[in-house]
Amino acid sequence: MRFAKNLRGEEKKALGKKHLNHIICLLIIFCFSGVQAQNMENNNQGKTEGKIYLVPIGVIKGWILDSLDKQLKKTFKCKVEIHEEMELPPEAYNKQRNQYFSSYILKKLHSFIKPSRQDKVLAIADEDLYANGLNFVFGEAELGGRFAIISLARLRQSFYGLPENETLFTERTVKEAVHEIGHAFGLRHCPDPDCVMHFSNSLGDTDRKSMSFCSRCEQSLEKIIRHR
Repeated sequence: MRFAKNLRGEEKKALGKKHLNHIICLLIIFCFSGVQAQNMENNNQGKTEGKIYLVPIGVIKGWILDSLDKQLKKTFKCKVEIHEEMELPPEAYNKQRNQYFSSYILKKLHSFIKPSRQDKVLAIADEDLYANGLNFVFGEAELGGRFAIISLARLRQSFYGLPENETLFTERTVKEAVHEIGHAFGLRHCPDPDCVMHFSNSLGDTDRKSMSFCSRCEQSLEKIIRHR
């Protein structure tokens, strides 16, 4: 009987130890899951829901679209998709001005692509654009909307009779793209001349500003994205 009692005591100790080990394992799993969840939350923090569609208006060289794809992903922390090209609408052409009406092209985009509420659409045209009341525009966007367009024509050195500079052209293109998509998110023009949301009255303004948002515009963008 004494041997049986000792055996039962050992069994109880073994069961207690096994139960304790089980609790420890559960605690480890729980803590690890919490760390994973926190890491996922941190990784997702600041990411933009939806995606940006790049729509070539006519033929746009692949390396230009690839440059925009890479930089817009980095700036807006979202997916970017290069969409099929849209034909340049001939009715947008103004023969007297030898320019295309950007607002009309934006209007045509609405029937060409149907983005979700979270998405943005950036059209890229290699033609000189104008808008009502302006001699030309580097781009145009629907403030707080989904559609925007940029023109590459006046970003090229050759437009001014100068030798081409691919690096400078790419920087200008990215700045104008970020600027117009910023408008589509709801950002307005910024008084800081270094901020990408600063209004470019001339190409010199575009060259002087950076490709980044100032701290105030960055905070505004994050607030807009959080409350979408």
